[in-house]
Amino acid sequence: MAGIHQIVIAGGGTSGWLAASAIAKLYGKQVKVTLVDSAAIGRIGVGEATIPPLRNFHRLLAIRESEFMSATQATFKLGIEFKHWAQRGDSYIHSFGTTGKDCWACDFHHFWLAGREKALASDFGDYCVELQAARKQRLLPGDAGKLNYAYHVDAGLYADFLRQHALRHGCNHVDGKIERVEISGSNGYINALVLEDGARIQGDLFIDCSGFRALLIGSALNVGFESYGDFLPCDSAIAVQSATQHQLRPYTQAIAQEFGWQWYIPLQNRMGNGLVYSSQYVADTVAGERLLQNLLSEPLSEPRRFRYRPGRRRQAWHKNCVAIGLSGGFLEPVESTSIHLAMSAILRLLKLFPRNGISDMAMATFNAQTREETERIRDFIILHYKATERTDSAFWRYCNAMAIPDSLAGRLELFRATGVLSGTERELFQIDSWVQVLLGQRIEPTDYHPIVDLMSEEELGAFLQGYKKFVENRVSAFPSHRQAIEQYCKGGPQVNNCA
Repeated sequence: MAGIHQIVIAGGGTSGWLAASAIAKLYGKQVKVTLVDSAAIGRIGVGEATIPPLRNFHRLLAIRESEFMSATQATFKLGIEFKHWAQRGDSYIHSFGTTGKDCWACDFHHFWLAGREKALASDFGDYCVELQAARKQRLLPGDAGKLNYAYHVDAGLYADFLRQHALRHGCNHVDGKIERVEISGSNGYINALVLEDGARIQGDLFIDCSGFRALLIGSALNVGFESYGDFLPCDSAIAVQSATQHQLRPYTQAIAQEFGWQWYIPLQNRMGNGLVYSSQYVADTVAGERLLQNLLSEPLSEPRRFRYRPGRRRQAWHKNCVAIGLSGGFLEPVESTSIHLAMSAILRLLKLFPRNGISDMAMATFNAQTREETERIRDFIILHYKATERTDSAFWRYCNAMAIPDSLAGRLELFRATGVLSGTERELFQIDSWVQVLLGQRIEPTDYHPIVDLMSEEELGAFLQGYKKFVENRVSAFPSHRQAIEQYCKGGPQVNNCA
């Protein structure tokens, strides 16, 4: 195949405009970027919680944080609060921070386990700056605070913000509905997208951002789908917007229900609310009623419902088509990974960019890395469901008893026996995340690393107390979450003029 000169993106939601922004900004002098979407096709628009790697992606695209936060009515996010997951009444926060200090032989939680056994340690979260900042609703934004944070954003406004960014960097936007995908009879590659008005959009590389419809990778190229439904039983979601609240929590809330879980996402101008559930265990009408009953403020929109299949395309890159976003797969939003997976796929494509033509090895590498990343995130999400002691509903009884992938089972067995967590530096969720969720959902080791016992009780107590005091002092110096927002957007919430 000849060199790559024209890139065509099908779909204009968050993943489509994220891809267009990145490629146009970074490679716009070498390739022509065209995005095709139709205003008549609605967006899913519920990916409103993000995770910290997005900050570095924005830096790569030269996106100014204050401008972005104002345009998307964003708030800061330090983690996720989980309620009622292991047992009713339980509550813990999975924060984005590092807990305590480790050593060459073991991680901090080994010192904490020993300290708790000897009545020297307080709550595990007391040793994490981000977690305590979340609880106290304080943070210092930007590099000065040295905090690991993300954002809550209005998904529709974010897509519009990215659209303007992409257009400024030369992306061509075509408003039209795709009628069919023209496939070459000689090699099976996509030649062009044919629109309803007869327009023919040719390209050398096509990026499928058409959402769950997967018009290119699925319908046209027939790439198979690997379901994760046995491990992730939820298959439905319903979302609604409601009025803003005075309290702006710097974290997402995930409240377990007897057939799934409900989310609360605080934005500057409104609340994002939704219910993720299994249609096998509750009727759509009952789920919708539950969502509305649990709203903390007046609804501002009609509820939107959608079905999904948890899983991934067996090949995210096939021939001259790369699936990014929902077309490539979906892992339910309990850990806010949807936008991240799209961003990660875009970065992977940029690193393996086929300037002189598509390489089979580059394609194989892309697919192998995509599979590895997706499966490791999948295991972390499965953990939330499997690590439950609830027996009050058929849904939670299924989760507690369900078989899990060997990769996750091995991690849990090792942690229970030794306190050690296996993993790699390439994984999205590092040891701190795993430990917070494991302990938060009542999975604890029966032992800790022997090196801890080289410390006397006095030394261990001083170490734990000193770090706890360090966390308290840092957090007490931070402004409130609302003040932090005001540092970025004059006048505070609901004002769009950036400082």
